[in-house]
Amino acid sequence: MKRVLKILLLTFAFLIGFYSLWYTNRLVERLELRERDKIATWADATRLIASPDYDGDVNFLFKIIEDNTTIPVILTDNTGAIRGSRNLDSSNYRGKNFLKEKLKSMELENEPIEIEYMAGETIKIYHENSELLNQLKIYPYFQLGIIAIFLGISYFTFSYTRRSEQNKVWAGMSKETAHQLGTPISSLIGWVDYLRDNNYDVPDHVLDEINHDLNRLNLITERFSKIGSEPVLMTYGLFEVLNESVSYINSRTSDKVSITIENPEKVNTIFVSVNKPLFAWVIENLCKNAIDAMDGEGRITFIVHDNDSNFIFIDIHDTGKGIPVNKQKTIFKPGYTTKKRGWGLGLSLVKRIIENYHQGKIYVKSSSNGKGTLFRIELLKI
Repeated sequence: MKRVLKILLLTFAFLIGFYSLWYTNRLVERLELRERDKIATWADATRLIASPDYDGDVNFLFKIIEDNTTIPVILTDNTGAIRGSRNLDSSNYRGKNFLKEKLKSMELENEPIEIEYMAGETIKIYHENSELLNQLKIYPYFQLGIIAIFLGISYFTFSYTRRSEQNKVWAGMSKETAHQLGTPISSLIGWVDYLRDNNYDVPDHVLDEINHDLNRLNLITERFSKIGSEPVLMTYGLFEVLNESVSYINSRTSDKVSITIENPEKVNTIFVSVNKPLFAWVIENLCKNAIDAMDGEGRITFIVHDNDSNFIFIDIHDTGKGIPVNKQKTIFKPGYTTKKRGWGLGLSLVKRIIENYHQGKIYVKSSSNGKGTLFRIELLKI
């Protein structure tokens, strides 16, 4: 629906621009004809005044000549010498050759009008479009510029409003989820303590596993509660952050999936400023998507690059099906999913966490059909 509205908006703008250009060009053509007719009348009046045989109303002819206050005119004699000009203010131009230069431009713009003057002398009258006509010629382009600016402002305002509404929905949904999870988690923690303190016949390792999962639920609740709030960034060793998430995913994935961090000794010397729960969420989402893309069998490799730039690059490479080129940006939009079940929010959350909360970047660096995908995360050095 949004795409249809955008196409309709662009089509409407194009039609406005096209009609404006067409209509203005028609007006310009008509005005040009009127100005040429006016110059022709002006030339006839000049010729008749100079003619000794004319016995008509001279005042009327002078009125015609004086009425031309807008169209620039230059008169030349048989030799091409300039005999006079009208509606040209050479005082605003530097140099003595202003009229000669203006005459050259008039020769290119319009054909001169020739009249027989006194004693058989021929006068050529050169003219150019009036300032009003020249302004009218550029007016539609000015109008198109205004329309383009208006459309641009409207588009960005609409996009900003839509993003703002989405952010509020994200934040509201996340905080409500955290709130709803908090009560049963607290209750379950109490029940585990009750079972442990009253010596019920429950093995300790079972209670430990329940506690472990409850701690995990607490972490998820904390993540959701941070959406929409300003997260606190702290300095951590990059290997520590990556390894915690990788270890958690490895322990809950089949042996057919291998998740490794290349050069852990080097990664252990790199420090980043992150919000640990949110960044761990990013890593886990990327790993889970990669596992789905590999159909539960393959390799996920984390490769960290620390070069001379201001960024740390974290590459996550999988051996899955790959992502088509035309989908490599779409995958980060809310609602996009290739799964039969799911809301398509995982990668959208990943992008928000990296770009909005960590001032970094995430994108598909490369992907090949049947050979896997490489995601790259860029984080600022500290």
